Amino acid sequence: MSENPEARGAAAVPRQAGAPSPGGPSGGSGASDPIRVLIVDDHALFRRGLEMVLQGEDDIEVIGEGGDGHEAVQMAGDLLPDVVLMDIRMPRRSGIEACSAMKEAAPSAKIVMLTISDEEEDLFEAIKAGASGYLLKEISIDEVPQAVRAVHGGQSLISPSMASKLITEFAALAKRSSERTQQVPAPRLTEREMEVLRLVARGLGNREIAKELFISENTVKNHVRNILEKLQLHSRMEAVVYAVREKLLEIT
Repeated sequence: MSENPEARGAAAVPRQAGAPSPGGPSGGSGASDPIRVLIVDDHALFRRGLEMVLQGEDDIEVIGEGGDGHEAVQMAGDLLPDVVLMDIRMPRRSGIEACSAMKEAAPSAKIVMLTISDEEEDLFEAIKAGASGYLLKEISIDEVPQAVRAVHGGQSLISPSMASKLITEFAALAKRSSERTQQVPAPRLTEREMEVLRLVARGLGNREIAKELFISENTVKNHVRNILEKLQLHSRMEAVVYAVREKLLEIT
């Protein structure tokens, strides 16, 4: 993991009030139990490097290593780690698939994706699967213990380059959602419902509408109820205002 100026200092969501403070010699954790970490990566050399770095920290303990997503889920259920450092591209079961299953096997575990993938889709899927962090492997080696403490303390970490992509995507999603809302067509009323609505707009009551259309008063009530349900409104007056605004009818 080489030094990359752009990757230093992963973006972090501030801790919520009441969340535990990060551990470590300078974190004031005192005699608290060490943070139990599970490392999952299909490259043994990379796993060994992470283990060497983390085992040098007094407040962190590596409790296991796994080489694929399938093994990771089993180990998480058996070992119940506090934090899982996991790659995405792995054999048998991807890190994202394992993340979803792991949240069931070990609900309290905080999962950090540590990967070379800078694909937006992987980032979004990881977050949806329950990951608390998404870090690129280009981060410097001394940032890994800090990331473990931060996530264990309740923060969410995303590499800066990926955080900007996430913000951009959220903005695009909000825009598309707004456009879809504006393009939603008005609910379709039947011909009879339109007749009833026009008479309601003229101020006629149910009995008068029934006489006008040669139907029972109960049938009129049913039509009015259906109109309100389709338009998601609460009163006859709201239905008339809505219909005029959407040009479903014109009042002369």
